[in-house]
Amino acid sequence: MSAEFPPNGRGRPRPAEAGTGPEASPRPEAGPQPEADPPPEAEPPTTSGPRPEAGTRPAAADRPLADSHFHLRAGEAARGPYAVDIDPERAGWGYSSLRVLELAPGGHHAFDTGDSEWIVLPLSGGCTVVVDNGEEFELLGRDSVFSGVTDFAYVPRDAQVGIASDGGGRFALAGARCELTLPARYGAASEVPVELRGRGNCSRQVNNFAAAGTFECDRLIAVEVLTPGGNWSSYPPHKHDECRPGVESELEEIYYFEIASARGTEGVGYQRVSPSGQGRGTDVLAEVRGGDAVLIPDGWHGPSIATPGHAMYYLNVMAGPGEEREWLICDHPEHGWIRDTWPDQPVDPRLPLYDAPVGDV
Repeated sequence: MSAEFPPNGRGRPRPAEAGTGPEASPRPEAGPQPEADPPPEAEPPTTSGPRPEAGTRPAAADRPLADSHFHLRAGEAARGPYAVDIDPERAGWGYSSLRVLELAPGGHHAFDTGDSEWIVLPLSGGCTVVVDNGEEFELLGRDSVFSGVTDFAYVPRDAQVGIASDGGGRFALAGARCELTLPARYGAASEVPVELRGRGNCSRQVNNFAAAGTFECDRLIAVEVLTPGGNWSSYPPHKHDECRPGVESELEEIYYFEIASARGTEGVGYQRVSPSGQGRGTDVLAEVRGGDAVLIPDGWHGPSIATPGHAMYYLNVMAGPGEEREWLICDHPEHGWIRDTWPDQPVDPRLPLYDAPVGDV
């Protein structure tokens, strides 16, 4: 797999060979879609690595995952070649999707993007992403979500995409149903804004690789959040389940977790979602482990708690029906005051866990 990129930091488009892509900024508190048919998927032979062991409540592929619970343990959302496969039908909503693909060394996979735009984001390892129009993007990737910022590839709706990995790895596919067909593009790791948010034991790191205003998409919004052991993130609790122009966005959200092990011990974390009076009345208090996901169609979400000694990573994937691709939130009225205490506290000295590279090699 080549690692050459031109000076502008984009992947190198080449002709296709025969046979061959939350955390939210604070906003002041304010006072008081029909689903499309699932896109067809091409399924050539896929070579995959080992899957997480299924949880105790496996979900049937023919019913919405969220019918019984919003916390999906590792393995419960597995389907076909994917260790995690959450689409609008399975989530019971209209827009947001997440897949996690595991490839053994030399493995490959192809899929149709259907009516959704997607970002291919390496969680570990690197890969080559080929789009049916002949564009090819080589992603250097990273060793793990705790080791560095990664490059990524955006692929449009109504395309066929191939992913191949010489060394193997795990790759998140963050998706959103959309209307526009935007060009396939490469996202350089060096261009990902790394933000430190909160103070004291609410300090966390946000990798804004596809935040609104950072990387162009039609509807998809996606970021990575890293929380040092013992800290709280996604705090104060906030929501984005109403469309109130200029105040709050209506966004469906998926949290996907990885927890760092320490001294041979698997890590755990905790996630809270409480009812906001909107939508389904989502109510979650979950112990989360690596490979788990939490669906958030509505509600106050937060805190996300990292246990001492175990850093927490989560990938936020969001999309919604608003005319503008915006990320507007409302703090929980009983907890928003915590922001006023932050100016008197330092940022956790363990942050950043890493910075974006100066430039791609």
